[in-house]
Amino acid sequence: MNLSATLLLAFGMSMDAFAASIGKGATLHKPKFSEALRTGLIFGVIETLTPLIGWGLGLLATKFVLEWNHWIAFVLLVFLGGRMVLEGMRSDEDSEAETPQRHGFWLLVTTAIATSLDAMAVGVGLAFLQVNIVATALAIGCTTFIMSTVGIMIGRFIGPMLGKRAEILGGIVLIGIGAQILWSHFAA
Repeated sequence: MNLSATLLLAFGMSMDAFAASIGKGATLHKPKFSEALRTGLIFGVIETLTPLIGWGLGLLATKFVLEWNHWIAFVLLVFLGGRMVLEGMRSDEDSEAETPQRHGFWLLVTTAIATSLDAMAVGVGLAFLQVNIVATALAIGCTTFIMSTVGIMIGRFIGPMLGKRAEILGGIVLIGIGAQILWSHFAA
């Protein structure tokens, strides 16, 4: 795979994390750049690891991984998105004092895993091609790091305009990503 194909793949794989990061940034109370870097790092590391895991699984058990990865991503994203929608619908007086400055580590890890399962599926496919999987995974991870960091900062500016609707919108985006993953599988 040439450099331009690798970069296009990396950009495509980072788009789910970018969309989720915008939603995450919008739900925070004026997230700092350090929070954006933290989120980008978590998303980037996980997005680097999942194609490697997929590549290894592709060598071992291609059929099982391809049969279930879309369902796993769908369930995780619908769960996380539904939780965000419910939190966004809570009364304003309950939520004003609870607007977080940062998201919990495990919430970010779970979101990152859910949005990177497509990269695992790509890793499975790459197991059958003559590619440098480490360089490809690093390209995907670095692009995701940048896109997620930028996404949090974009969300920072969108969040105050949307208010509590930002969390609802972020949840809907995650549910939409999950539905798109499921739809892509069945439409293929």
